[in-house]
Amino acid sequence: MLRFKIKELLSKKSFDENRRITIGEVAEKTGVSRVTISKMANQKGYNTVTDNVNNLCQYFSCEVDDLVEFIPDE
Repeated sequence: MLRFKIKELLSKKSFDENRRITIGEVAEKTGVSRVTISKMANQKGYNTVTDNVNNLCQYFSCEVDDLVEFIPDE
């Protein structure tokens, strides 16, 4: 299963920029819908397209493995 680390990245970016960053702001800046970002952050095993991963990595200035974590199925 893949787990998206959106909440962690939002928290880090908010801390680094000393301001609150919302999912709505990320959606506006990346072109990824707010609903999709919310599902990526909160829904286990959510499946998305690589364009969304690319746009989020660009926004957060991170590598794919900073955004996505592989968790082996039990």
